[in-house]
Amino acid sequence: MSDVLAVRDLTRSFHQGGQVIEVLRGVDLHVAPGEIVALVGPSGSGKSTMLQAVGLLEGGFEGSIRIAGEEAARLDNDGRTRLRRDALGFVYQFHHLLPDFTAAENVVLPQLIHGADTAAAAARASSLLTTLGLGHRLTHKPAQLSGGEQQRVAVARALANRPALVLADEPTGNLDEATADIVLAEFLRLVREEGSAALVATHNERLAARMDRVVRLHDGRLG
Repeated sequence: MSDVLAVRDLTRSFHQGGQVIEVLRGVDLHVAPGEIVALVGPSGSGKSTMLQAVGLLEGGFEGSIRIAGEEAARLDNDGRTRLRRDALGFVYQFHHLLPDFTAAENVVLPQLIHGADTAAAAARASSLLTTLGLGHRLTHKPAQLSGGEQQRVAVARALANRPALVLADEPTGNLDEATADIVLAEFLRLVREEGSAALVATHNERLAARMDRVVRLHDGRLG
């Protein structure tokens, strides 16, 4: 099978104070179907910039980004929006849940946007959240959930539309060590059960070692 993600010669630079700052310098990366890859590097190494590029969240990049067989550079704004919606799931360091919606509703909503039937979306949300140990918290709003529970809802939301690739940016960065271990284990298990691939940015070597492969970003290059 072809790669879910194929990045070739990806570059990104910024102009600051009359200087050109190169954040990404010709990055090549491939992620196979079902593979979970840790993107490791210190703060400021370009991990988040890399995920923004792969997630088609902003422009200004040069090089090739192919997601689920589609070359992003050939797509207009509507095409990139469609590709994000259909092929990608996102988990951030902060959960970004909608505060006025319940846990289940936060997982239902992206499915409705994707065109799912309401009943099917509700069943899918209930199944994912129950798998993550939140079957008894479906009707709770984010403010009624612990930090670990909120991040579990964010994981369920990211996987709701069965994306080919999940992008996670320090997904346990706001959690204490014990909770981070639990949430990461559940994230990895669910991604594998769902058959998605994942690219997970982290500075935590211990957590990275639990993934299928580790790539290191340093000075704008993968090594």
